[in-house]
Amino acid sequence: MNNAEHTIRKFNRFELKYVITLKQTEQFKVSLRKFMVPDFHSSNGQYQLSSLYYDSPDLRCYHEKESGLRFRRKLRIRHYETVETLAEQSPVFVEIKQRVDRVTQKRREVLSYGDALRLCNDRQMPASPEQQPFIDEAYVFLWQYNLRPTSIVRYNRQAFNGTEYDPGLRVTFDTDLMFQPNQLRLHENASTLPILPPGQAVMEIKVNERIPIWLSGMIADHNLELKRISKYCRSIEAARETTALQLRWLPVESSEDVLSSTLSVFSTLKQRMGIQSL
Repeated sequence: MNNAEHTIRKFNRFELKYVITLKQTEQFKVSLRKFMVPDFHSSNGQYQLSSLYYDSPDLRCYHEKESGLRFRRKLRIRHYETVETLAEQSPVFVEIKQRVDRVTQKRREVLSYGDALRLCNDRQMPASPEQQPFIDEAYVFLWQYNLRPTSIVRYNRQAFNGTEYDPGLRVTFDTDLMFQPNQLRLHENASTLPILPPGQAVMEIKVNERIPIWLSGMIADHNLELKRISKYCRSIEAARETTALQLRWLPVESSEDVLSSTLSVFSTLKQRMGIQSL
């Protein structure tokens, strides 16, 4: 994992979101570079993200967000893309992201892809996790609402971090937002559909306390308006808006079934059969 965002396990912060055009994105980045720096843990602050979201059969998490409940949660498996193929032993995050009034809170644990699927799809507890209380919470959440794989969201992100004068400030630009409501396997690049109209992106401002005055002025200068948007919720809505596509509640795949198409399973099978790689 190659981004500072990857190493954070728990935080509270405020998040502001804007849906802007790609032209506005590039213009805002020019202004932003005077005060912030690209995330140095990745190439020019750019990387790819894939998130597998879990929800109840009646889409409880979706409806809680759309209803604007003051306390709401959602669970996902998040993968930061690398040049290596996602395999059973690859590290991923199991995350619970929740909103309490205006504060966004996130808690997460690094697990292997296989253990994450065994927890979320099969309800099998991982052995000796670093954060047992969080795993216990995720386990109860999964059982309580019968959470199941619902949608995969993929996109490209460019991130900027505040300097020593603005610690905790982070601004991200998400482009090429795509979703897949079926074939819910993070390691397989199935057919995807756009979440937003062509030429649009999502800018997020993440701050521990308050937005710096210079950033507030920049937002006003660029005539940007706040937008309530959830990538997961938008993926559900986009699926509903696509006449040729229906949200289908197929039986939940077991972790074994999902992992059967990963490279690591074949490697393990070779080892068990005593087959030597050439």
